[in-house]
Amino acid sequence: MARIIETPNSPRRMIKMSVDDIISVVQSYQKQVPRFSKAEDVRNYLSDIVIFIPEDI
Repeated sequence: MARIIETPNSPRRMIKMSVDDIISVVQSYQKQVPRFSKAEDVRNYLSDIVIFIPEDI
């Protein structure tokens, strides 16, 4: 499970991901993006994709 970590003095938060979280994100990426895609094409493929990671409470 991913954990959101509040960062003092910064509007951004960090997300700590487990190995399983990372594998899940990579699998989702691989399903959506054809192999050997150029960086610009990857951005276009992923611009419409939302990948959810469960948050550790």
